[in-house]
Amino acid sequence: MSTLRFKTNINCGSCIKAVTPSLNQEVGANNWQVDTANADKILTVSGTEATPNQVVKAVEAAGFDIQPLAS
Repeated sequence: MSTLRFKTNINCGSCIKAVTPSLNQEVGANNWQVDTANADKILTVSGTEATPNQVVKAVEAAGFDIQPLAS
């Protein structure tokens, strides 16, 4: 299992609440976190077999922008 990192526009508690159902369904609860203090609002996904494409689709389905970051 690898760690995936993404730049997002998930920038507050309400945004995290909005994306939680999609991400929990795709990668599982406790397998992701968003660093809203970082200027790039970094989403880190670990402990899952999810592909970057699955994560991107889950975040976009919740209405947010997301870009994979190089490992």
